[in-house]
Amino acid sequence: MPGTVLLLAASPVGRGRLVDAASVLPVLAAVPPAVLAGTDTANVVELADPLEPQAVLTRLRAAATAPGPLTLFVTGQLQLDRRQRLPHLALARTTPATVRYTGLPWHWLREELRLRPPGSTTLVADLHADAESWAWLGANPLDCGRTTAVYGRIAPPRGRRTVAAPTYMKAVATILRSGSRPAVDQLHQAAVTRVAAEGEVGDLLLPQHLVPAQQQWPLPAPAGTGQQPVVAPGGVFVQPPPLPAPAGGTEPVAVAGTPAAVPAARPSAPGASPDPHTAISAAVKDGRHREADDLAAQWERQARDTHGDGSDQALHWAEVRADLAMFAGDAERSCRTWLTVAEARLAAGQPADAPAVEAAVDRAHHQWGRIGDPARARELGAALAELRRRVPGRREGALDDVRGRLRDLQTQV
Repeated sequence: MPGTVLLLAASPVGRGRLVDAASVLPVLAAVPPAVLAGTDTANVVELADPLEPQAVLTRLRAAATAPGPLTLFVTGQLQLDRRQRLPHLALARTTPATVRYTGLPWHWLREELRLRPPGSTTLVADLHADAESWAWLGANPLDCGRTTAVYGRIAPPRGRRTVAAPTYMKAVATILRSGSRPAVDQLHQAAVTRVAAEGEVGDLLLPQHLVPAQQQWPLPAPAGTGQQPVVAPGGVFVQPPPLPAPAGGTEPVAVAGTPAAVPAARPSAPGASPDPHTAISAAVKDGRHREADDLAAQWERQARDTHGDGSDQALHWAEVRADLAMFAGDAERSCRTWLTVAEARLAAGQPADAPAVEAAVDRAHHQWGRIGDPARARELGAALAELRRRVPGRREGALDDVRGRLRDLQTQV
C-alpha cells in the first residue's frame, strides 16, 4: 500500500525567527518518496513557511485520513500562546502577541492523528523552543498522541539574534539521501550522533517516556464481554484510552513501539491487541462501521456508569463515536454527537476557548456542512448557531457562515 509523507517546515518571518526551518526542504525533497515513507511508493505533500493555520490543518487532515503508513517530517519552532499557555508551531506570520491566532496549535496535530491505526504513523521532529516554551517543556510533555511513534529533538534557546539551522533534520535527510532506509529508531540514533559531533548539546530528545505509572485507572471491562483489564509491569494500571487534554494540560504519549497498556478489547482472539481502539480502527478499515460503533458504545456506557455522564472518560468515547459516524458517512449523527460533547464540556465548567470545547464545535460545524437533508440541517443549524454564539472559535466569520447557510436552507424544501 502506498505511503503518505507530509513535509512541514515553518518559522516566523523577521526577528522572531529561531530556526531557518525551510532550509531543510531542498535536502528532504531530494530523497526519493519511497525512501522517505519506507514503502514501495509514496505521495509527498510539502508545506514551506505556510501563512495560515487553517491551510496547514486542511493538508494535515487529508494526510491523516489517507490509507497506508503516514510519516510526518516537522521542522520549526514552538511558542506558547499568552492566554492558555499551550504550545503552538509558529508559522510565517506568528509573533509572540498573535501566536494564538497565527500559529498552529499543537493539539490540532494530536487530534488529527488520534484515530489512526497504531503502528501506522511516525512523526520525525526538529523543533526549537523559545525561553517560555522551554520552561514549559520542563513540566509538560509535548503531546503527540498515543498511537504516534515520535522521534527527533527539541532544541533549547540558542541566544538572541541567532537563527539556528535544523541540523537534526538535515542529518536525517542526508542519511536518507544515501538511498538506504534504516529502521526509524536507527535513523534517529544516527542523526543524533551527527548533531552531537557538531557540538550541539542540551537538546530534549524524542521519544519521551510520558506514561507515568501513578496515572492509574482500573476501568472494568464492558459487561458481558468477558474482558479483563491489562496490568502494566509493577502491578499498576496504566491510563488507557487517550483523553482530550483539559486546558493547560496534556495527555500521555506512547513511546515508539511501546503502546500504553489499556483494558483489552478482544483478549480471547489470537494475537489481539489489548487496546479497544485497535479493534475499532480495524473494523472501520474493513467497512464494519456498525461493529465499530457498537464496541465504542460499550466502552462509553461503561465509562458513564463508572465515572459519570460528564466525565472525561465518557466524553472521550462520545468523541470516538462522533468520528466513527463521520467515517461511516453519517454527517448528521456525527454533528449531533459533537454538539452534545461541546454542551457537556461547557456544562462541566470548561471555558468556551478551551481546546477540547473549540475542537468539538469546529467538528460539529464541519459535519453540519455535509448534511444533505435540508430539514435536518435546519434543525441542527439552529443548535449550532446558538453554540457558535458562545464558542466562536479561532476562525473568523464562523457564526456568520452558520447564519448564512441557515438563510439559504429556509428556501429549500
